[in-house]
Amino acid sequence: MTAAYVQELRKVEEAAFTWVAAHRDDFALGDDALAAEGHVNGSWKPLGELVRVCASVARRTAPTEPLHGYACDLLAYAWRQTRQGELFVRLQRCEPFATYPLEVYAAFAAVGMRHAGYEAAAATVARTRGWQLTEQVPTRRLGVLDAERRTGIRPQDETSPALGRTWPAGLPEPWTFERPSGYALTHVVFHLTDWGRDTDGVPTDLAAYLTDWLPPWLDTCLDAGMWDLSCELLAVAASLPDPPEPAALREAWARISAAQQATGALPEERGAADQDVRRDFTHCYHSTLMAAFAAALTLRRLDGAGDGEGDGRSTGRQHTRGTRMRYGTPDLRMPYDGQGARG
Repeated sequence: MTAAYVQELRKVEEAAFTWVAAHRDDFALGDDALAAEGHVNGSWKPLGELVRVCASVARRTAPTEPLHGYACDLLAYAWRQTRQGELFVRLQRCEPFATYPLEVYAAFAAVGMRHAGYEAAAATVARTRGWQLTEQVPTRRLGVLDAERRTGIRPQDETSPALGRTWPAGLPEPWTFERPSGYALTHVVFHLTDWGRDTDGVPTDLAAYLTDWLPPWLDTCLDAGMWDLSCELLAVAASLPDPPEPAALREAWARISAAQQATGALPEERGAADQDVRRDFTHCYHSTLMAAFAAALTLRRLDGAGDGEGDGRSTGRQHTRGTRMRYGTPDLRMPYDGQGARG
């Protein structure tokens, strides 16, 4: 680790957060937030992702740091958007069996922003067979269970059965890695580690598998100009109990830094860099958030500190460079599945 590497990480993190803070009004809930035909991926999903990232950054920065102030101010802003949680109650009445309200609410609950009325209503619905038997893809099911646990709706841990049905838990052949499986594995790790907080949350066999194969997958994503997924993989690398060697990731961060625009925005993909991101919030907000999130996690690990159950320390693990994976061509972002926005 060198001072130049740390400086580059801090530059990416600070630039991304500066852009997010300057565009906070783009995260505001619109008039269609409670509409039956409302566009969840353009309203509640960005707000929930903003809260997740700000909560992580707030936990990992000292109160005296400017980024800590940015994160706390954005958290307060996001909570006001929900009218201190009251909109969750109204959303629950409109869509009692939709899971996305609980998933977004859990992000707020993780930082102590709670609404007793909503939690009571959500717990009532969660006891029904209709809720418990809702069909979901395994990764999504893991996220819902995590949200139930974080809000106290389901105190028992039912992670293991759900985890066993996810793509990464099966330790699939590395060459079968594609865009959808990439996003699946990153969100599995985020749920298992409480978004990077508990580096011991990943089972031993899965952690070893990811430590070996994440670097070549990351190389391939970077070669393809997939900045959003690359940042998610960098966040995963910083969430593993035995992460790859810092030297193996330094080149990746240099490429992310080069792709980041002067405003701090990071396009989702290389081609999006030609668009005017000032008017195209949708195609850069998530990747910019992920850049800030991954940088914050990486800096925390480089400092040799952890804030979860593990001590966050690691000697790192080497990998063999030069292996490349071939991608399929599904859309970069997963579509809304009728039950809420992904992650």
